[in-house]
Amino acid sequence: MCIIEPMRKIKFANHEFYHVYNRGVDHRQITLSKQDSDRFVKSLVYFNSVRPIGSIAEFDRVKNETEQKPLVKLIAYCLNPNHFHLILEQLVERGVSNYVKSLAGGFTKYFNARHKRTGGLLQGPFKAKHIDDNSYLLHLSAYVNLNNHIHKIGNPVSDFVRSSWDEYRGKKATCLCNNDIVMSQFKTTREYEIYALETLPAMLSKRADYKELEHLMFD
Repeated sequence: MCIIEPMRKIKFANHEFYHVYNRGVDHRQITLSKQDSDRFVKSLVYFNSVRPIGSIAEFDRVKNETEQKPLVKLIAYCLNPNHFHLILEQLVERGVSNYVKSLAGGFTKYFNARHKRTGGLLQGPFKAKHIDDNSYLLHLSAYVNLNNHIHKIGNPVSDFVRSSWDEYRGKKATCLCNNDIVMSQFKTTREYEIYALETLPAMLSKRADYKELEHLMFD
């Protein structure tokens, strides 16, 4: 069954894949330290639950309960200083919407408390695009994994960047992503790495052509 989100043309359906992204309100940074970035990555896991989670502390208390079923599969992610990208597979009805709402709300609550601010952190409702074929999924996996390189984000803010690139390259012992749908199409992690890096020059040259993402470009 498909759920039509309010004020959205897109339909979110179970076991379909979506590219989800958003940026900081007024182009502001949404991570100001390594601690902020690490907290965002933790939040990717903690708020992926069919049972509403109000805080990370609450998640730690109930994480072993049977009702802690995931809303989505996280396929790939990249957190840049002023925006983020996710590739998600919806597992339950309203899974994408509820996940991103909890993620955004939980991280904003943390960020505002830590940095003594009030109000929204992100630019309105998140943006989403249906990934409707396999070649597009493979392309987007590279786009998301290497997104900080596409935006040419360098020091010192590069210390705030987090992505699933090292997971796809087999450089992390613990992985957050369910990337089998991508990696099963490559014989080795090195083969995927070569594929992704070979797409990078084309993505850099066509950066201005990503019309649906142009408002996220890092300045």
